[in-house]
Amino acid sequence: MHPGLIGGIAGIVIGAIGGIIGTYCSIRNTESVRERAFMIKVSIVGWTIGVLFLILLIGLSSPYRFLLWIPYSILFPFGIIYGNKTVQRIREEEAKRGAEDAKPAPNSTDNT
Repeated sequence: MHPGLIGGIAGIVIGAIGGIIGTYCSIRNTESVRERAFMIKVSIVGWTIGVLFLILLIGLSSPYRFLLWIPYSILFPFGIIYGNKTVQRIREEEAKRGAEDAKPAPNSTDNT
């Protein structure tokens, strides 16, 4: 086998294993059911876009495959920022909801 082919296959395998571990850890480290559902959706979208990007990168002819990097390199960081902000918002809403659930009802009286 050609060393470049071995390196390419090893890079794909190592990258996929890293992505799987990162996805698993991101989903496992969620703090609520709502946050977990969001992370599962984000993971599915992220993996779909990543695989589609690689398929197009391999399938397109030379001038177009280089142009494919422009939208990917711009949209990918924005997707990460959107995901992080949404997770933070969900955590703040869940914390606020938890604090409201811990408060006694305004009309309740303590008859002890």
